[in-house]
Amino acid sequence: MNNFSRRNFLKSTAAIAAGTLILPNLQSSCKNSKLDIAVIGVGGRGEDNWSTILEDNIVALCDVDEQRATNGFVKFPKAKRYKDYRVMFDEMAHKIDAVIIATPDHSHFPATMAAMQLGKHVYCEKPLAHNIWQLRTMKKAAKYYKIVSQMGNQGHTTNGIRLIREWYDLGLLGQVKEVHAWFGPFDFKPGGYWTKPDSFPPSSQPVPANLDWDLWQGPVAERPYNSAYAPKSWRGFYDYGNGMLGDWACHTLDAPFLALNLGNPLSAEGVIENPMADHSFIPDQSVVNYQFAARGEKVPVKLSWYEGGLKPEIKPEWGIEKLPNSGMLMVGDKMSLMTGGRPNQPRLVMSDEKWKAFLENPPAKTILRVGEEKPQQEWIDAIKNDKLPGSNFDYAAELSEMILVGVLAQRFATKIEYDAQNMKIINHPELNAYIKEPVRKGWSFGENL
Repeated sequence: MNNFSRRNFLKSTAAIAAGTLILPNLQSSCKNSKLDIAVIGVGGRGEDNWSTILEDNIVALCDVDEQRATNGFVKFPKAKRYKDYRVMFDEMAHKIDAVIIATPDHSHFPATMAAMQLGKHVYCEKPLAHNIWQLRTMKKAAKYYKIVSQMGNQGHTTNGIRLIREWYDLGLLGQVKEVHAWFGPFDFKPGGYWTKPDSFPPSSQPVPANLDWDLWQGPVAERPYNSAYAPKSWRGFYDYGNGMLGDWACHTLDAPFLALNLGNPLSAEGVIENPMADHSFIPDQSVVNYQFAARGEKVPVKLSWYEGGLKPEIKPEWGIEKLPNSGMLMVGDKMSLMTGGRPNQPRLVMSDEKWKAFLENPPAKTILRVGEEKPQQEWIDAIKNDKLPGSNFDYAAELSEMILVGVLAQRFATKIEYDAQNMKIINHPELNAYIKEPVRKGWSFGENL
C-alpha cells in the first residue's frame, strides 16, 4: 500500500484499540445489484470459493503463484491480475465491494485488515488468523468498519449444526460434561497435503519461477524456500499454519462450541509422546485436553481432541461399538450425540429402531436455515440484505481463539492455563510471545495496537 493508505490504516486500527468508534462513510446496500469481488489466493481453497459464485462479478485476482492461479485466470479473463494485494487495493479499491481471502493462515490477518480498512466486506478461510491478538483485532475491526464478515467453515451453514443446537436446547442430551473429537492419521508424502521434510529446518531449494516466495512469506520471518512449505503443505509448520487442529477443529468442534456456549477454555494440555525440540512441526500423534468452566446452568466441560489416528477409548455407557475415522461425540447424562468430521449429519446415539422413529416424528425446527448451505452464498446474501452470516467474525474469532489456545498447548507439549480476559497464558509467561507474533518489515498491519 502507498504511504498515504498505510498511514491511514495505522491511524484507523489505533482508533479501534482506543475504542473510538467514528464510523467512515461506507458503500450503500447492494441489494439490487451485483457485487464486484476480488479474490486473494486464487488456487486451492480459493478456487473452491470462487467456483461457487455464479451471479456476481469477479473483478480482480491476486495470487503469488501464477501456476496455482491458472484456472482462475482462465475462468475470469477480464479480471485484473495481481501478485501483491497491497498494489491491488491501491489501484482498484474504488472498484471492489468485497474480498475473498484464501491464503495460508499466516497471511490471513494483513490481507483481511487491509480490506476492512477500505470498507470492503470480507470472506476469510479458517482458522480466522494465525494468533490470538490477530483474532481479537479482526473482531474489533469488523464492527468498527461495519463490514459483513464470514469465516469459511462450511459446516456452520448446514441443517446439521442447527439440529444439534435444537436437540441440545430441548434437553434431549441433558447436561454435557464431556466432548470427544478425533481426526484420522496423517498421510505424510512429498507434494501432499502433509509433507515432512528430510531435515529441520528444511534445506534451501531453488524458488520455482511461478512463485513469488517473498510475497508468499508475507509477515513472517524470511527463510529459504523448500517445497515442503509451499504450495500445499505449509499447515504442518507452526510458523505458517496451525496443524490439523487449526485446520479441522473449525469444522469438528463448531457444533459443541455453538450448542454448549463453551467460550474460551480455562486450560488446554497437549499430550505428545515425542515432541519436536524446536517446536516447529506438528507431532505425528497428539491429544489436546481442554477444560471449560460452568456457564450459567451449564456444567463444566472436558473436551478432548485426538489426531494422527488416535481415538477416544469407547466406554460401555456410550452405547457405541465403533468410531468412524473422524468424528465428534457429545456425551450427555441423558443421551449422547455423534457426527462425522463436519456437523452435517448428526445422529443421536440410540438403537436403529428408535432412531428411525425419531426421524419420522422429529422436533420442530426453531433456527433459521441457510438455503443452499453454502457459506459463500450466505455471505453474499448477507451483504445484499444488510445482515450478518452465522460465522461472522464476532463468532468466528471466538471459535478460532478456543482452537488456537489448544494449538499452543499442542505445539509446546504442555499444559496452558489461560486468562482469556487479559489474553495471557498464566503458567508459562514465555509463551505469551506467541499471542502476538512479530512481523517482518513492510507487513506491520496493526502493529501499533
